[in-house]
Amino acid sequence: MPATPESIFRAWFDGVWNRADASTIDRLLHPDGLIHGLSADGQPIRGPRNFMPFYQAFRGAFPDIKVEVQQLMSQGDRAVGLCRVTGAHRGSGLEIPATGRSVEFYGFAMCRTEDGQVVECWNCFDFLGMYKQLGAELSPPPVHRTA
Repeated sequence: MPATPESIFRAWFDGVWNRADASTIDRLLHPDGLIHGLSADGQPIRGPRNFMPFYQAFRGAFPDIKVEVQQLMSQGDRAVGLCRVTGAHRGSGLEIPATGRSVEFYGFAMCRTEDGQVVECWNCFDFLGMYKQLGAELSPPPVHRTA
């Protein structure tokens, strides 16, 4: 049976996050695949090699992370899902000392697939809410005004 956008979406979140199977990244992310919405600089992450540091940092911070795909819809070559993320902050992978606190936050991902792989994915997760649950003090960047 050929892979569908829905099956690829579920396999990605189950393999990468729920089973901690890093080989899923190489298998399901196209070598030139783009992942939007996860980098600190706002630029997309390109390919498995460049996604790996994000994965390792997040998994290092939350070794028991679980991503539950609660709703999933697709049209054509795209699937979009509502995800519930849970885990305990036991490592410093996010540049914050481990707090031991549990987090629960939600987000959406929309993935475009081709030939059984993710070729582009847009992420919108409540990372601000996650950091607040960890007790992190966040401040907005300075505003530069021009005359």
